[in-house]
Amino acid sequence: MLQGDFTELAEAYVHRPAYAAPVIDLIVSMVRSVVRSPVVADVGAGTGKLTEMLAARGLAGVAIEPNQAMREQGEQLHLRGFTWFTCRAESTGLASASVDWITMASAFHWADAPRALAEFHRVLRPGGFLTLLWNPRDLTHDGLQADIERDIAAIVPDIRRRSSGGAAYTDGLEDVLLGSGFRDLVFLEAPHIEEMTRERHLGAWRSVNDIRAQAGEEKWATILSAIEARLGEQKQIAVRYRTRAWLVRKG
Repeated sequence: MLQGDFTELAEAYVHRPAYAAPVIDLIVSMVRSVVRSPVVADVGAGTGKLTEMLAARGLAGVAIEPNQAMREQGEQLHLRGFTWFTCRAESTGLASASVDWITMASAFHWADAPRALAEFHRVLRPGGFLTLLWNPRDLTHDGLQADIERDIAAIVPDIRRRSSGGAAYTDGLEDVLLGSGFRDLVFLEAPHIEEMTRERHLGAWRSVNDIRAQAGEEKWATILSAIEARLGEQKQIAVRYRTRAWLVRKG
């Protein structure tokens, strides 16, 4: 499996959590305080985890996803107001100055940042908004998830996470955004708990690309077995997450 290729994982993506509702509500309110009916482009939309939340709040626009299998899963949601396209963050296919708000959830780390940000400047209207967000597990307050992370490190000592939205990736992100010409940066973070069945929790892990791509199939099977062992007889697992979001405006 190649890093960044989610073709084989698209069906498992349904098990992943949504984002913290208070964070999404606040950002939507901030954008709507400037643009009452913003046209949104959800870039790297995947299977529509964030797109679905935006549609539920009455927003409309386009969902852009380069992977066919992921896009097909998103299209099955039949989200009112959103049209799906096959393009990339670096070349969205959108007209210049055509959208008011670009969102990118758990995806910016796969993009070529300088090219993507230049493209976002091109397609945003004056004063338009950009939101980058992630949904990492809260390893500080969730002992089970911290134990699982240690198990993974023991099985694949040289593992390098591509990004889970943690500090290892996001340190310096503010400088990148502001240095590219965006302004008025706001950072939001909120905890949330996702109640999962055992099957869903394991399904969410099966949707992970970067660990599997680096570990190889044999060690990946060992990792999944270690996670099952950690779960023991638990039928319900309360997984702690922290939605982290960066909001900026076009300068």
